[in-house]
Amino acid sequence: MDLIEKIRAIANKIPDQRLQINTEEATKNAFIMPFISCLGYDVFNPLEVVPEFTADVGVKKGEKVDYAIKKDDQIIMLIECKNHDKDLDNEHAGQLYRYFSVSEARFGILTNGIEYRFFTDLEEPNKMDKYPFLTINMLQLHENDLNELKKFEKSSFSLDSILDTASTLKYTGAIKKAFSEEIADPSEEFVRYFVSKVYNGRFTQQIKEQFSSLVKGAINQFISDVLNEKINRLLKTNTQHEFEPKEKQDDDIEPDNGIVTTEEEIEGYHIVKAILASDIDLGRVAIRDTKNYCGILLDDNNRKPICRLHFNSKKKYIGIFYGKHEERTHIESLNDIYNYKEQLILTAKSYDFPTKEEPVFSTQEETQS
Repeated sequence: MDLIEKIRAIANKIPDQRLQINTEEATKNAFIMPFISCLGYDVFNPLEVVPEFTADVGVKKGEKVDYAIKKDDQIIMLIECKNHDKDLDNEHAGQLYRYFSVSEARFGILTNGIEYRFFTDLEEPNKMDKYPFLTINMLQLHENDLNELKKFEKSSFSLDSILDTASTLKYTGAIKKAFSEEIADPSEEFVRYFVSKVYNGRFTQQIKEQFSSLVKGAINQFISDVLNEKINRLLKTNTQHEFEPKEKQDDDIEPDNGIVTTEEEIEGYHIVKAILASDIDLGRVAIRDTKNYCGILLDDNNRKPICRLHFNSKKKYIGIFYGKHEERTHIESLNDIYNYKEQLILTAKSYDFPTKEEPVFSTQEETQS
């Protein structure tokens, strides 16, 4: 397997394993050491991976950083680890920061086994930046980030190649994060900018409060419109034939089983396919309707449910799978399906890297249909 396949295999095990892991040491063994191994470094060879790396830093004596990664007898990366349930936004990388300034390492990694934050010294030589230039979230893997991670493999590690793109990655990521925060909770400056484009009156506190919700709603609606337009273009050409009537011979005609696939179910199916488009071959995503729900399956296999659409009552529910278990959640509109993007992708991909015997999800209705 190449690096990306190895990383995805680790990621697929995390949802089940993290429930049994309660300490930082267990986090290292289950998540972080396999991650380091994926990069090609021998975690059991102290000439490559130095655990509990110790150095005297100023008045601080005997402090340790969890791992130092060496290549050609030089330290190239320092890794500070936290327990998987720790929020890295609230964790201080003090030891990592201090060691970075006195070692030859150009990269520092802060991780809880779920998220890996990569730092360097773009802003001031030999002083670790406050913000990372690359973040890998094992529960929300992105192809572009994984391609950048390849540069850290032992076989292809190149300091110059990484630093060439680090600045672009760092500031692009920071801009995306800032924009996301503004959408979630618009600042006064953000609101004021849009008010100046559409309103000629004074910018008062009342106007700020009124337009804050308007700006937030307008941007979210714009994003939704753009996504829906792309979805419709994509699916119009790729899936239209799936619902066209097929000619049958007389002896192939089946009796009416009372199952009707509604327009809402078809649209929901299209949305799920759009969510999976960047990670799963769309030809593998199938729809199978039953009397009680509409199932969306990988490889048209009842053993590989991606989700279920429970649209046969006044209230709509989506069935999301966590391992073997389906959790039904109420949704107000079909657009709410996008809120479950992370789990839908994780569930679909998990069938390609099974960690245990495949569960059986078939039901009486599915057998009949």
